[in-house]
Formats: sequence, C-alpha cells, structure tokens
Amino acid sequence: MIGALPFVRRQVRNLGVSLAFVVVASGLWYWQERDVRERLVWMGIPDWTIDDPLAISRVLRNDGVLIGWSDLRVNPLWVSYQLHAVDDARIGERPDFHRDWRTLWPITADSYFGSGYDRGHMAPNYAIAASYGREAQRQTFLMSNVSPQRPDLNRRLWQRLEEVVIDHFATRFGTVQVITGPIFDEGIGGVFHRVGFVEVPEAFYKIVVVPSREPRALAFIMPQNVAGNEPLDRYLASIDEVEARTGLDFFPHLPGPVEHRLESSVKTAGWRLSQVARLPSRY
Repeated sequence: MIGALPFVRRQVRNLGVSLAFVVVASGLWYWQERDVRERLVWMGIPDWTIDDPLAISRVLRNDGVLIGWSDLRVNPLWVSYQLHAVDDARIGERPDFHRDWRTLWPITADSYFGSGYDRGHMAPNYAIAASYGREAQRQTFLMSNVSPQRPDLNRRLWQRLEEVVIDHFATRFGTVQVITGPIFDEGIGGVFHRVGFVEVPEAFYKIVVVPSREPRALAFIMPQNVAGNEPLDRYLASIDEVEARTGLDFFPHLPGPVEHRLESSVKTAGWRLSQVARLPSRY
C-alpha cells in the first residue's frame, strides 16, 4: 500500500500538468479567436435587443467572414465581412455547394431542389474571392452561407447590389464593412414556412459602412417579391429600421451620439448612389 503512494502522487501530478496545459491552451485559443473575430467586424459582433428563443445563435468563422448561425431558423441571421479595393479581380471557377459540418441539421446542396427558391449567397462569391482568395471563395459555397431567395431577387436585384458594393463602394472608399442577412415574418406562421428544415425569410437586409473617424452608412431592405430591375435606392432604409425588424443591435461598441447619427436616418450624401442605382448586372 505504501509503495503505491508514489505512483498515485505521480498520476495526480501528471493529471494536474495536463489540466494546466488544457486551461492555458484553451485560454490562448479563446483570446486568439476573439482577436480574429474583432478584426472581421467593425465596432463589435451584432448583439440581440430581444429575449426570444429564435434569437439563439452561434458564431461560425470562415476566411474573411463571420456568420451568426441559427440552428432553429436554420439560417445565417447575420453575415459580416470587410471588402477592400481590388485592382485585378481574377477569381477561380465557380465551386459547388456543400454541406457545412458545423450546422446541426443536414442542409445539403440539393435541399432547395424543386422549392422555387435559389440558394442565395449572403457573403458573395465574387467579392469574397476577389478580396480573400480561392479558399475563401469555396467557403462561400457552404450551405451555412446560404438563405432561400426568389430567383428575381437572387439573380438580379440582390446581385446588382453586391456588385455595386465591391465595384463602386469599395473602390471609392478603400474599405467597407458589410453586414447582411435575412428578415423573417414576425407572425407564428412564418416559423413554419420552410424549405425542408430551412425557414424562408420575407426579406433581406444589407448594411454597408465606411469605417472611418466619421463613419457613414447605407442600409437596404429588399423583399422577396421584386421584379429585379428596380433601382437600388428604392430599397433604402435606416439601420434603426433593420434593427427593429431583425431584433439585432449592430455595431454595439459605437458611442451613443455616433450610433444615433449613423443609424437613425438615411443619409446618401457622398455615396453617389444615383449614379449606380440602375446599373445592369455584370452577368
């Protein structure tokens, strides 16, 4: 019995060393992950202004992109990324869609088949590929970056807005922060309007910010039932309106007076929106 004591002590000491290693490694990972996340979103990760079980989400990190993923709505609730001016935007061939192993439900490339809805990118293929490279482009084709969109929205109006953001806004201002995502029907019936597991949004929002000392912002809300050839400025909204319809608090680290100025009203000065609002799609 006495001879067993040194063995027990060694085991306890080894266990203590292992636990200390796990704690230190976990702490280093946490701080590194938090630092990476903070660099992918300006003025803080979106927070919730409502106490609602449907608001439960978790953050997924891709190359250049953060996703606030909901396993209840089976949708990205928000997707955040920065775009920079690109001189030579050469991108690879369009990848195939793939299931994201990080999501709870098995949403596959064929999950929308026959539904009448497109697999609508939230972080756009072209802009992310141009800004962050081939692997980042592949990750935009994970189904966690996708939400059901009507074809006239996805292939026309929404695509035109994505192109204006990368081709004109990023080029004009150098860097823009984008947060985008779905807006769901507030009624109980909306929860049951689904394509398989995936809840179908009634609209989509996109917020574009120039992150400077005196930031400026544009926000858009686009419903599903568009024709696709409408001018982009028809769908301007304030960030406060987007927050009211989503329950999200964007840019929570902004000082109060700056937040009020940026989010309370629509200000188009300096964006030259009238020059690009009716541009045709690249494709």
